[in-house]
Amino acid sequence: MEVILKQDVTGLGYKNDIVKVKAGYGNNYLIPNGFALIANDSNKRLVQENVRQAAHKAAKIKQDAEALAAKIGEFVVEIKTKAGESGKIFGAVTALQIADVLKAKGFDVDRKKVILKESPKQLGTYSVNLDLHKEVKHEIKVQVVAE
Repeated sequence: MEVILKQDVTGLGYKNDIVKVKAGYGNNYLIPNGFALIANDSNKRLVQENVRQAAHKAAKIKQDAEALAAKIGEFVVEIKTKAGESGKIFGAVTALQIADVLKAKGFDVDRKKVILKESPKQLGTYSVNLDLHKEVKHEIKVQVVAE
């Protein structure tokens, strides 16, 4: 079954993408929750017209995301946390903590845009991806240090 996404869905696609999903997932989850439309001819034409009209706005959003990625550059996020003698931290570092540190440094990044490959549970340096735009991804380093 083909559906048109009405908003970004993690692991599936971005707004206005036409994706192929299983019928049960589309009919029982995506469409009733307002995440997608059935991809018939009239809906495809409607979405194409909306995309065409919003193209200049999308270019500005992409340009802003690229500017933010350039501004962040090689910035290293330092997270201070309590840790045991072996270097194991109590709990784990979350995307919310990373987003809060970035926001405190003047970079407006939503916590949903912070993608952790693995949840840091030890002291050390980790790579974290920022999904700033569907075409703009940026990698930063997160350094977990003991308080």
